[in-house]
Parts: sequence; structure tokens; C-alpha cells
Amino acid sequence: MRNTLCPGCTSTFILPAAVVCAIVLLAGSTSSAGQTQALSAPSEDRQLAHSIFKQLIEINTTHSSGSVTEAAGAMRMQLLDAGFPQEDVTLDGPSPRKQGLIARFRGDGKLGVIVIFAHLDVVEANRSDWTQDPFKLTEKDGYFYGRGTQDIKESGAIAVETFIRLKREGFKPSGDLLLLLTADEEVGPEDGMEWLLKHRPGLFQSVLFAVNLDAGDLNLENGRTRSMGYEVAEKAYADFQFTSTDSGGHSSLPHAGNPLQRIADGLVRVKEDPFPLELNAITLDYFQNVGATYDAPTAKMIEAVTTRPQDQQALAVLAARSSYFNALLRTTCVPTRFDAGHANNALPAKATANVNCRILPGHSPDEIEKHIVQTLNDSQIQVTYCSFQGKCGAAPDRPAPLPPAPLPSVITALKEISSQLWPGIPIVGEMETGASDSIYTVAQGLPTYGIAAVGIDEDDVRAHGNDERIRQSAFYEGLEFFYLFVRRVATQPQISLH
Repeated sequence: MRNTLCPGCTSTFILPAAVVCAIVLLAGSTSSAGQTQALSAPSEDRQLAHSIFKQLIEINTTHSSGSVTEAAGAMRMQLLDAGFPQEDVTLDGPSPRKQGLIARFRGDGKLGVIVIFAHLDVVEANRSDWTQDPFKLTEKDGYFYGRGTQDIKESGAIAVETFIRLKREGFKPSGDLLLLLTADEEVGPEDGMEWLLKHRPGLFQSVLFAVNLDAGDLNLENGRTRSMGYEVAEKAYADFQFTSTDSGGHSSLPHAGNPLQRIADGLVRVKEDPFPLELNAITLDYFQNVGATYDAPTAKMIEAVTTRPQDQQALAVLAARSSYFNALLRTTCVPTRFDAGHANNALPAKATANVNCRILPGHSPDEIEKHIVQTLNDSQIQVTYCSFQGKCGAAPDRPAPLPPAPLPSVITALKEISSQLWPGIPIVGEMETGASDSIYTVAQGLPTYGIAAVGIDEDDVRAHGNDERIRQSAFYEGLEFFYLFVRRVATQPQISLH
């Protein structure tokens, strides 16, 4: 493997000592996962959560033809009907179709604000690609099917139902709970969370920390909970557009300047020159804590990596084991769209391809772009950086910000509630392989925890794909988990490490 970023590189990316120590000290046991305990939400809460979930799934919130405002308005009515004051449940956002929900659960003022957020928008879904209608909640063989069942309407529904349940019980948190359900996290010109941070900064005064329901991993194996990962950091998102042009011509007279062929050859070179393997402090701790939960061959590979973190051969063997391990261990770049030509019997005058990259902490988009350009080695292919929101221009030369040290009280609450539901599972900080709205809250200095309420089988990740689904049992377990977690974290003293 040719390493143009760091020839012969074997060093690891190191986080600040306070972060590393906190992650290690707060990580859970590595004993094998236990069965779910007999803790279940009351029947009326399960029914309400189901009703809200169905309502959200069946409101189209895609960028092309849907309305986040409609979904946010429906959630607003759910909370108003439950007795929340109108002034505490409002809609706001960057455009008429992209209004998000802002819901405040008033506390007694002893502590600051806890922000809970997720997005209401979903990626596109073509009916012809699905077995059933993606915008209908279908229940089949123990699963809920529908666009957004994994990403991330299930958690939005759970958060709304939890607010209603706590309101009905007369719960009084020590500080306000602020629920934000926003737009354009998946695709669109203005991300709802970024917009609120910029245009409604008053919402974020006195914030203790934020909980991002669209990050972290509650990992299942054949329905059995195996590990709880809370997001400590995430890879940065970047699109690179490849463009090549030529005079075109008749297809019977092919020539070397064919831009479609030029870009296709370039994509092959990019594929054959992957980014270097790296084991940073977060992924090292993650593998140390979850290794014992895997089958014997995989556990042996993980042990080799954790005992020899600079061994490139051991890293390569582990990366080849699964796409998830590969994504944890390197920056990845993959073509996602290709457009060329105007007729079957004509040479294309222009070809474009989109290459989507997920960048490891410690590396900047500018660094990745330079690597790609060097790998392409073709002056006739123009490479243009585009951001998460599709804004194109110069690639940033700064890596994503490092995460703040975890608050012990938050992780303590997470461990306590997880151990009630799933005794013995590892609870460990992890690096998200995708990108989420945490990039905006962390950039504003808000301690942010990606905590997934609903478990997904590791071999059944269908977010953004066809026939997206979650287990019905996982949805209801997530409902009880999130309720117990919010009650716990909203009433205990918050001790900062800063």
C-alpha cells in the first residue's frame, strides 16, 4: 500500500490526556452481554410511542418533496395535547418547509439546560426499490419497516413520548430539558442545528451538555444486546467532485480524451490507493472493551491489534474483517454518484463523479484532497471540495475539533441504566464512522454525547438503504431506556472536568 499522506507512518493520533483518562476510567466491563431484564414501559406509553412513531414515518420529510415542518407541527400538537404551554413548544428553522420543533420541559432552576436533539428529515426512498411503501409503517416478522425507522425517527418518537410521560408523572428536572427536532441533517442547504446555533444563540445559554440521539451505537447480535457505544468523536464529512471535459464526438471514433473513461480510470486508482491505517486513542479503547464479545477468530484479531497498536499487518487483517472495522481504522473515500453523456451513440463532452469521504480525526479535508489529487495524477480531472450542506469551494485546512472530556455524571447515568436493562454489556466511548449534527454543537464548545436509544443488529444496518427496519422489541426497549436515562441524568449533580 502506497502511503502518500505519511510514508512509513506508524504513529497514532493521540487525544488530550484528560479525554483519554476519562474514557478509560468510565468504560464498562468487558464481560459477555446479558439478556434484557424485565423492565418495560407501561402499556399506554408503548401504545403512544407506537402512534407517534407511525405518525412520523408516514409524514414524508425528504428534501425533494417532503416537509419537516409538517412533522414538527405534528409533534408540537402531541406535546400541546399533553399539557405543555404553547410558549414552550414552538417551531423555528431556516425556511418554510424546514421548521423544526423546539420544546422546553421546565425544571426547578437548580441546574443548567440539557439539550436533546435529533433530526426529522430522511434520505430519499424510491417506492420501486422497496418491498413495501417506505412512507408507511409496516409491521412484519417482528420488525418495523419504513424510511426513518433506523435514521432517526424512532428516537424522535421516543423523545417526544418521554416528554409526555414525564409530564404526566409530574416529574421536575433539576434544570430545563430542551428537545430540538431539526431539518436538513441528511441533505439540504441549511442544517437545522447549525441554523439554531447561529440564529437563536439564546437557546443555548447555560447548557450543561447535549445528547445527540443520532450517534452512538447500541449494538445487537441476532437481537441480543452486545455493547453500548456512546459517541466521543466522529469522522468528518467531505464530498469531492471529479469533473473532466472534452470536445465529445461520434462514438465510432473513440479517442483518449473520453472524460467518462478518464474519471472511471481515476476512480480505480483512488480505490487501489486506500488511506493509511491508524489506531487512535478512541478506537484503541473501543476494541479493548468490546473484543471479548466477538467470536474467537475476530477476538484474536482484535487482541493482536490492541497489544500491538502500531503493527500495520495486524491492523490490515482486522480492517479486512468487516467494513465497520475498516471504517474505524482509516479515512474512507468511495464514489457515490456518476453522471456522463447525452446519447448512447456519442462520446460524452463532460463527466462528473461524486466521491464521498469520511475523514479520521486529526486530518483535514485539504489534506485528503491533496492525497486524492496526487493519486489521480491527471491534470484533466478537476477536483472540487463540497461540504456537508453541498457548499463547494476551498477545502478547509483544519481538522475537526477534538471532543471535550466526558462528564462523569453523564456516563455514570448511562452505565447505571444500561446495566439495569442489559447486565454485563461493555459501555465504551467510540468514534462515529459517519457524521452528525454533533459537529456543530462540539464546534460551539458544548459537551455532546451521541447516545442511541434503539439497538440495531450489526449485520442489519439499513439506514439510507432499501427496506429500512428495526426490531419491534428494540424500539420498546429503547423507549424504556431513554425514559430511565433522562430521569436519572436530569436529577443528579453535574460535575464538570473542565
